[in-house]
Amino acid sequence: MAMSVIWTVMVGAAILCGLATGRGEAVAAAALEGAAAGVELCLSMTGILCLWMGVMEVMRRSGLAEALSRMLRPLLRRLYPDFSDDAPVMDAVSANLSANLLGLGNAATPLGLEASRLMARRSPGVASDSLCLLVVCNTASIQLIPTTVASLRSAAGCATPFDILPATWLASVISITVGLTAAKVFSRLWR
Repeated sequence: MAMSVIWTVMVGAAILCGLATGRGEAVAAAALEGAAAGVELCLSMTGILCLWMGVMEVMRRSGLAEALSRMLRPLLRRLYPDFSDDAPVMDAVSANLSANLLGLGNAATPLGLEASRLMARRSPGVASDSLCLLVVCNTASIQLIPTTVASLRSAAGCATPFDILPATWLASVISITVGLTAAKVFSRLWR
């Protein structure tokens, strides 16, 4: 709600400033140009996201997602010891982590929501340490392949959209390390 108010105020201020300075036509032209660019970007992103969502579905149907889940299970059991014996939760968390590793934030969101819904069954109305840790891991997701960012760069005309890999890996490792450390420290402080 607050963001819609902020955006409305910003758009209203821009229109009023444009009218006050006699540039109402330029403001209208810029608004139409921005809307067209937004639609064009959404269409190009839709194709790329469909491709990677299809890859995730192929991984799921071929059993590769399950194999990745088994491979990640020892790490996830250490991160989420309260749910180490709950297979549906661990599978949802693993699928979420897999999507984040592939840089599919849009695909990871519903998987993360499913994992959080399953985790919340044990402590309704209260965010458990494991649930908070899941939010931290999603927010500071480590990415091996930054698919969404690369697709945005490609849609903007970049000839080498994946040249950001080293910077992405470094930023991902730092953010997940800081996030996990903070989550563990705060969970011990606020017991």
